[in-house]
Amino acid sequence: MSDSLVEALPKIIKQGKREAQRILDGLSKKNRITLQTNELVLPSKDRSGLFRGQIKDINVNEWFNRLIYGDNLLSMQALLSGDNKTPSMRGKIDLIYLDPPYDSKADYRTQVHLPDVDIEQKPTVIEQFAYSDTWKEGTASYLLMMIPRLILMRELLSEQGTIYVHIDWHVGHYLKVILDDIFGRDNFRNEIVWCYTGPGITKNDFARKHDIIFRYTKSSQYIFNQVFVPYKSGIHVSKSGKVLAYKGTFKESKAKEFEERGKPVEDWWDDIFTTDRVRSEMLGFQTQKPTALLERIINASSNEDSIVADFFAGSGTTGAVAEKLGRKWISADLGKPACMITRKRMIDQESKPFLFQSIGDYQKEQYEKSEFRTIRDLAHVVLNLYGATPFPAGEGKANAGYIKQSRTLVVVDSPSVMTGYKRLESAQKFRNTLAGGWKKVVVLGWNFVSNIGEIISSLDDEKLEVLVIPPDLLDILKSKKKYRDLIGSGKIRFSSLQYLTVKPIQRLEYDQQSDKITVELDNYVLLSPEALPLDDKNKEKLEKVISDDPLALIEYWSIDPDYDGEVFRSKWQDYRENVDNDNDPYRVIHKAELIIPQDNKKRKICVKAVDVFGFESATVLEVE
Repeated sequence: MSDSLVEALPKIIKQGKREAQRILDGLSKKNRITLQTNELVLPSKDRSGLFRGQIKDINVNEWFNRLIYGDNLLSMQALLSGDNKTPSMRGKIDLIYLDPPYDSKADYRTQVHLPDVDIEQKPTVIEQFAYSDTWKEGTASYLLMMIPRLILMRELLSEQGTIYVHIDWHVGHYLKVILDDIFGRDNFRNEIVWCYTGPGITKNDFARKHDIIFRYTKSSQYIFNQVFVPYKSGIHVSKSGKVLAYKGTFKESKAKEFEERGKPVEDWWDDIFTTDRVRSEMLGFQTQKPTALLERIINASSNEDSIVADFFAGSGTTGAVAEKLGRKWISADLGKPACMITRKRMIDQESKPFLFQSIGDYQKEQYEKSEFRTIRDLAHVVLNLYGATPFPAGEGKANAGYIKQSRTLVVVDSPSVMTGYKRLESAQKFRNTLAGGWKKVVVLGWNFVSNIGEIISSLDDEKLEVLVIPPDLLDILKSKKKYRDLIGSGKIRFSSLQYLTVKPIQRLEYDQQSDKITVELDNYVLLSPEALPLDDKNKEKLEKVISDDPLALIEYWSIDPDYDGEVFRSKWQDYRENVDNDNDPYRVIHKAELIIPQDNKKRKICVKAVDVFGFESATVLEVE
């Protein structure tokens, strides 16, 4: 350890604990963070496009496994506080596996493979903030990021619970001290060494070919199921010198029993290959861990029906293995690519129904870390960038301005909310009631509810315009000083929203009890490439795809054939690289046929799509 960091560690721990206590104290407040359900996924593997069987109601209050998109600090706050539909998860989780990022120089750009071109995408503004904040002061910032998260995880663990923290040589020695402090030295159980081999040999040092996994428990009474592996070739000798077993030849009466049972697993594991050597598992995710690793951990430290959680979910291996082994699971990740991979993975393995949830406060912490102390300060900067004049204090709205020449009002929404119907309705009322005869109102938003396109269509208001604030704006505006240069640069563009269109839905009699509905995608209009984290070369590539083949941008789409207006229950799904599709792996199929019960009522059908960049859109149609 460096002397300076060793000296600073007690202060870092104290600061991290103070932040965790602030969070815990706020869990019971009215404005506490909650989760919103974007989709109840009922995996369907009928690749003919037919959904057969009765569409029964789903009780959203029963247990569902969860995939959560968003900052895990916020996810865990929501899980701890609970809400009127879901009780608190405090003390309910038997196993947490943690594989946090630990490489400050990692390249987090992702390749988006389209039918005729590849596009390289930089991280979203949310991810950029997370990575830059994690390492802005080196290892000290990383440890400060981890401490409150580990404390919240301890609150979520059951009394019989265990946490595995997977780390490498960069920060493991510092993290061990912190884990001792949070979980107690008496609850430290193992330092597991996972050994592997592969390319990357160095001439000047021993090649680094192992990771460390720290295992801690919540108490002295914990779940542990002994795990066994086959004996390797060679002689196994007891303390007394007696030969217990030799592969193929057994010398003692218990040798056969030992062979059948296998050897108890020790704290160094050299029998599990890395994912790059198990090609059947590879999903193209940089930090993916092999299923065998998670199988060992989950079998050892949980029972059937235990809840298993992973708050740096990555490619979703923990959830996938937990599902396979009959455990309940919660997976959370800040990255949209990670959540998209995990959702597809769970559908591919025909998992039980699960919730896809989000927090809605994606920009909240980033705003709070900026120099803008009030929403009004930030709104005025955005207004100026748009070309509007902010209202003086006491006039109009604190987050609004105007363009005098065109008689246009401009409202800037908060980075802490999801812009939806109530916000747009409020903007309309503001336009209609403010003195001065305003012709139009423009709403500038950061985050939007997934059915925003449907909401805008239902309002049918030519004098209302909704635009997207560039997602990297908060990253650019690291201080108030920078925005003056941007005003004259013309580089800040506010783009229109994306939306999905579907051809008229056909409903025909299928048999005496059932009808067949046909749902076919028509078009997908993506927000302008200027709003995406792409360089100029990749923006050009994307513009061509938008022009020539817009449906190629659909990553995933799903259908709720009996939408109740509240919970989207996806009873049919298709996605790129679906293992059961025969078509181009980089395209979804465009038509689905579903068999539904016959009835005499109008049926609302909701179609939801997610594009390759993680943007969601939805449309609702009624059929007789």
